[in-house]
Amino acid sequence: MITGVHAMFYSSEPEKLRDFIRDKLGFSFTDVGEGWLIFNLPEADMGCHPADAEDGKPSGTHDVSFYCDDIAETVSQLKARGVEFTEEVSDQGYGLVTHFKMPGDVNVQLYQPRYVKNPG
Repeated sequence: MITGVHAMFYSSEPEKLRDFIRDKLGFSFTDVGEGWLIFNLPEADMGCHPADAEDGKPSGTHDVSFYCDDIAETVSQLKARGVEFTEEVSDQGYGLVTHFKMPGDVNVQLYQPRYVKNPG
């Protein structure tokens, strides 16, 4: 049966993006050869959202976000490592949300969820 989820970012600067995830976000990794890094992900969850071509995302779109327990502390730590945020933290109902830039024109969401995860 399924044992995990593999997420991908497509970037015009994949080497810089790998360096960013390794050095700025601090993810551990496996080097599968020639500098190709596969990152070990921390805990994860997955949601299914309705498509909304006018005000949201079209059907078939996927998205990768990062979440944390304390968004103020996480933003502070990431800024200290040189991560550039594109907006202030705002309350979006489901959680406290901001976005930051990664190499290759990748803009990613960081949020502190309001929901409590079922321990499974």
